[in-house]
Amino acid sequence: MDVTPQLPLESPDSTEPPREPPETDPAPLDPASPDPDLAELPPVSLRTTLRRAAMGVVAGAVLVTGAVVAVPDDEKKSAPPPAPGPVSRALKARDMGSPASLSDLTALIGDRQQWVGTHPSDAPSWALLGTAYVEWGQRSADAAYFGRAEQALKRSLDVEPGENGNTAAWVGLATLANARHDFVTAKKWGEKVRARQPKQWNVYPALIDAYNGLGDYKSANSAVEKFTALHSGAPALIRTAQRYRDRGRGEDAQANAQDAADRATTPAQKAECLYLLGELAWERGEPDEAVAQYSAALRTDRAHHPSLVGRARALVALGRTDEAQRDYKAALANLPLPEYMLDLGELYESLGRDEDARNQYARLGKALALDAGQGVDNALLRGRFESDHGDPATAVKLLKAEWARSHRSAAVADALGWALHRSGDSSSALAYATRAVDTGGQNASYTAHLGAIQQSLKDYGPARRNLAEALLTNPHFSPLEGPEAQKALESLGGPPAGGRQDTEAAQAPVPVPVPVPVAGHSAPKAQSKAQNAEPRKSAPGAAGPGRSAHAPAEAAPRSSGSL
Repeated sequence: MDVTPQLPLESPDSTEPPREPPETDPAPLDPASPDPDLAELPPVSLRTTLRRAAMGVVAGAVLVTGAVVAVPDDEKKSAPPPAPGPVSRALKARDMGSPASLSDLTALIGDRQQWVGTHPSDAPSWALLGTAYVEWGQRSADAAYFGRAEQALKRSLDVEPGENGNTAAWVGLATLANARHDFVTAKKWGEKVRARQPKQWNVYPALIDAYNGLGDYKSANSAVEKFTALHSGAPALIRTAQRYRDRGRGEDAQANAQDAADRATTPAQKAECLYLLGELAWERGEPDEAVAQYSAALRTDRAHHPSLVGRARALVALGRTDEAQRDYKAALANLPLPEYMLDLGELYESLGRDEDARNQYARLGKALALDAGQGVDNALLRGRFESDHGDPATAVKLLKAEWARSHRSAAVADALGWALHRSGDSSSALAYATRAVDTGGQNASYTAHLGAIQQSLKDYGPARRNLAEALLTNPHFSPLEGPEAQKALESLGGPPAGGRQDTEAAQAPVPVPVPVPVAGHSAPKAQSKAQNAEPRKSAPGAAGPGRSAHAPAEAAPRSSGSL
């Protein structure tokens, strides 16, 4: 069933939020617990979706408590085939390389907890449980489950080492390392699997994420090609679309994402595809289309909380800030990711609600501290926050350490360049900002940062071009930085705000009036040429629709700076 909103099932203005969460949250897992019981089901932190999981097969699974080795292992027994229902659906999704619904994921965790509690020597089940914990931790924003995942995956390897064929546990460790933003470790585990089993398709998504996190885009492209050669359907199309997106090839990304949405076989998979279509529309500066796509994703899967945040961003661009705040709050009630807290804090700040912004930033600080206690590296996000809302010198220190760890993605290059600029070292910032733009796809924020750095260095021509391109691409890329970029462009005598359509209209040549011919006379040749001339399509130096002016394979360097 295709609900892609070229013709929306509901009006794009219909932004009714998912069912409201209860007033109070259930007691969360204590991250300081010295040795959490691996057989304990995750707390019901995702509310409505997980309450549904209390029915059927999950009802028995959630009763499992106590030590996982309480019952002796029966060496002659192996895991039985799952009963039809949520567990089998979750396993099918895993085998397809697609996300399971949250209720099905909960059922799978409960089922495997129960099984390893009585069969602690079942290495594949330990690996499956550990990988499911990683996914749960990501989709609930509860990093405490990464510690449980690590214990389960190590138990699996204790029972059966990876060298003996237990590569599933190695894949799980690579996925866990990516979730913690430890891309060097993720690469290590992923490449161990690839060296032994080069045709094991499920290792390539972990390798793609690791290479992208390291800024090794050549290896990431090769991993995408290998993955799509070994696997097909919506998962392969999504990865291909993301690769095109990262290379600034918006039209190709759009085509593959749409194809993935058409081929999606489950609501969770469909929502993932529609979310990507929303992200592409947002990056093109089309907030109406973005709202439509995010809303379609939420109609397909009401628990797809990233779509709530995406829709909130687009609603801000449309001036519908009350609805945007509602969506941000609903998303944070279910998925309290630090990056969402930063987004909401910046929205409050843009609205002049300074006290609310300070409270949100304080909440962000606590969330980052909790994540750090669970081994999550949030230096990139912390650096971004310090650059604009704290101490830029601290941001420089954090981000230089990331660069030294080989975390050299476009995102880190942009953040480090901006931190250096904010700390007063624009000369050093230039090379990092240039690298971010040349490798970061069609990202208005990166381009605006480069333009601002060039302006501070009195390199006015390139500054004007880059600021204009950022505002052509997406004039509302940030509620705080977007207006600042517009002010900077106006000070340089740049084109007006309003996005690509308004700018092209402002720059179109004035039509030459055509005089009415007098009998026996023809129009002057110069006027005839003017009549036949084609209007200019876009501003000098600006990218055409669906294409970035800085696709990595084709772009000329933005400056002579080098790293």
